[in-house]
Amino acid sequence: MTAKTKGTRLPAITIARSEHARLSNLADMLAERDPHSAEQLATELDRARVIDDARMAPGIVRMGSVVEFRIDDEPPQTAELVFPKDADIARKRISVLTSVGAALIGMSAGHAIEWAARDGKPRRLSVIAVHDGVPDAHAS
Repeated sequence: MTAKTKGTRLPAITIARSEHARLSNLADMLAERDPHSAEQLATELDRARVIDDARMAPGIVRMGSVVEFRIDDEPPQTAELVFPKDADIARKRISVLTSVGAALIGMSAGHAIEWAARDGKPRRLSVIAVHDGVPDAHAS
C-alpha cells in the first residue's frame, strides 16, 4: 500500500495524536515479526498530519470507525477498523495492520489511494463513507 503507482499522489491523511502514538508503538513492536505490515503502517503514520484528539473532525477514519469502501471495481464493503487483537473478518472487523486497514487510517469519504499489492498488482481503495466509532473502544 505504501508504494504508490507512477504519477499518483497519495491523499492527505489526518490522525489523532493519541492514535498516532499507539499505532507507532504497534508498528515498532511488530517490526521484527512482520516487517512488511509494520512498514506499511509506519509509512502511513509518517506522512500523516497529526492533530490533537479534540480537533479531529467527524468523517475521518479512526480506530473504531465503520467505513464503507471499494477496492478496484469490486462491490462496496463495510467494515470496522480495529487493532489486531479485535480483528475478525466474519464480523467485518479489519486490522489496521492489513494493507486495507493501513490504507484506510486517516482517510475521508471521497479519498482514494493506490498501492502495489504483495503480488505487485496495482490496487485502488476508495472511501465511500465514514461512520465514526467510539475512540479507544478497541484499545490494544
